[in-house]
Amino acid sequence: MADPKNTPGAPPREVRIEKKKTNWLAWILLALGILAALLALSRCNRHEKVAAAPTPANGPAVPPVGVKHVTLPGGKVVDLQPATLNYDLQSFLASNAAAPRTFTFDKLNFDTDQPVIRADDQPTLSALGQILAAYPKANVRLVGYADARGSAAANAKLGSDRAAAVAKALSDAGIDGKRITTASGGDSNPVASNATAGGQFENRRTELVVTSK
Repeated sequence: MADPKNTPGAPPREVRIEKKKTNWLAWILLALGILAALLALSRCNRHEKVAAAPTPANGPAVPPVGVKHVTLPGGKVVDLQPATLNYDLQSFLASNAAAPRTFTFDKLNFDTDQPVIRADDQPTLSALGQILAAYPKANVRLVGYADARGSAAANAKLGSDRAAAVAKALSDAGIDGKRITTASGGDSNPVASNATAGGQFENRRTELVVTSK
């Protein structure tokens, strides 16, 4: 029998070459794995650099965000937060603005029916004492207030006792008591609603009036 390959006039036999399929999914997964590993390594290196960054041993102290170093007359430096009584008071005393001027404490409130200075408010009084000491010509009046609960007479006394407590704290800090007078505002002139506990807390406050400078 003749071989078809050698049969004259027979059409050439088609030879099919099967192309090997490429597994693209495997390559994509491999590339993603390598990319993830490189990214993780980059993050680790960055964290290590931050942790290893040296801190200057004798560099100037950096105040917390929003706090400013303020140099008082005489060279003492205090850290003051803008838009607070102490910051505004220091700016006023350092200026040519005329007295009187009233300042409301942003952080000097009292517990219910108490004239006792809270521990949280001691730093405010400490800074205030340093500011007043740096401006010895300034005289102030402290006015204490109460929330609307209780009788008018009781609230008037409570306001007076609170002002006296602040005055004593300043006196203990070295401020001449002759520079300080006290008064009571009772439950008058509330700065917040007395219908809520938060409002009542805000109304149990003290104000400072610079009477001369």
